[in-house]
Amino acid sequence: MTSLAQLLKPLDPNQPLPLYQQLQRAIREAIEQHLLGPDDALPSERQLAEDFAVSRITVRRAIEGLAEEGWLVSRQGSGNFVCSRVEKNFAKLTSFSEDMRARGRHPHSVWLNRSQGTVTPDEALKLGLSPGTLVYRFHRLRFADQAPMAVECATFVASCMPPLEEIGESLYVALEKMGNRPVRALQRLRALLLNSEQAKLLEAKTGDAGLLVERLGYLRDGRAIELSQSYYRGDMYDFIAELSAGS
Repeated sequence: MTSLAQLLKPLDPNQPLPLYQQLQRAIREAIEQHLLGPDDALPSERQLAEDFAVSRITVRRAIEGLAEEGWLVSRQGSGNFVCSRVEKNFAKLTSFSEDMRARGRHPHSVWLNRSQGTVTPDEALKLGLSPGTLVYRFHRLRFADQAPMAVECATFVASCMPPLEEIGESLYVALEKMGNRPVRALQRLRALLLNSEQAKLLEAKTGDAGLLVERLGYLRDGRAIELSQSYYRGDMYDFIAELSAGS
């Protein structure tokens, strides 16, 4: 049976990068290249130490670091597994696609609806827009590999994006082309129970736990251009934030 070490680049003790960090990089590459998939078990620490010709302390340190980063999860009595849940750093302004690729997952979307129209009173209030302002609305189902992860409803100021027919799968790429990618955002996280429509789209059950993330994105000049609501499966997504003590 082919070992993980045979599929990846060997570790080099002559490199300035410590061996445990080289091993971390090798395992990340295995996940990114789909040599290891979600919920796949890693070889034992002993086996990894033998295969990569390093100490078990080096292996343990590498695995602990990958677990802290959200790549791996340790299950007592069972070993170490590739994490099937996705961790989203709530403190970083990144797109869904960027989050998935950072975890070695393949992101894609299925459009449910995309349209243009004038701003509603609620949208006008939240985005600070005048009545009659043109906006684009996007409703889509977001996937990681083949698993449905979120139902997203987003409203963008039309003048900040290309024409609707020219917008592809990535809305943030479309914004970047116009020089209008948000630089900061306010996000609100709320727990909820999935309704029948959301559950059907997310291949869950009505009443299953879900997470609602509301985002209001701003340009550098302070204008709000993005208002979105994303409904996530509660059993597949974790939101994390790094906190520091105040002065």
